[in-house]
Amino acid sequence: MCWSAAADLTAGTVVTAVGVVCVVRVRRARDLLVAGLPLLLGAHQLIEAAVWRAGGGCGPATTAWAVVALPVLPVWVPLGVLLAAAPGDRRRLWGPAALGLAAAAVLAYCLATRPVTAEIRGRVMGYALDVPFAPLVTAVYLAATLGSLLLAGDRRLRRLGVVLTAGAVVCAVLWRLEFASTWCAFAAAASLLVLGWVRRGPPPPAPERGYWFSAPSTKRR
Repeated sequence: MCWSAAADLTAGTVVTAVGVVCVVRVRRARDLLVAGLPLLLGAHQLIEAAVWRAGGGCGPATTAWAVVALPVLPVWVPLGVLLAAAPGDRRRLWGPAALGLAAAAVLAYCLATRPVTAEIRGRVMGYALDVPFAPLVTAVYLAATLGSLLLAGDRRLRRLGVVLTAGAVVCAVLWRLEFASTWCAFAAAASLLVLGWVRRGPPPPAPERGYWFSAPSTKRR
């Protein structure tokens, strides 16, 4: 997907269009963040097409791309999963949400105080930002975004988490220096699975456990 400006433009247009459909068809307001994920990631690919056309560098398109990829996604994904979850599933999702906020705070500070640059490396785009303790921040970032999906009560969101985790491993192995660009492109494609989630609607709530009993009658005979 991220092999050229044309590829990013085409993929971004398709994913954005699917994202619009997801948002229009969503049934509950609290599902909007998850339903809007393809829209966000499709727009993200369109922004990267602009980075390609600018030849990389540190211009506005590069900054806009980094804002979405770095502080926005680790908040958007776990918060969206948390809001869409059934009440009984939310307790285990607070952890990824907190990790996402922590990662986003660090990355937002770095973006505000340090330049981010993009460099065309053959058929991929590499981004550079000086982040302290980068391996730890990356681990927290992935634990928030992937962990929230893997811990979701909805099996369709868990499936998306498995696909994105596999994609993260492949991108890290094949494109270590270009991981951010290639994994975000993969995430945009994988987010099309959200369309199936929206079309099928949320799973029915699990029946509450308890016992039926009859109150003793107080009617006088």
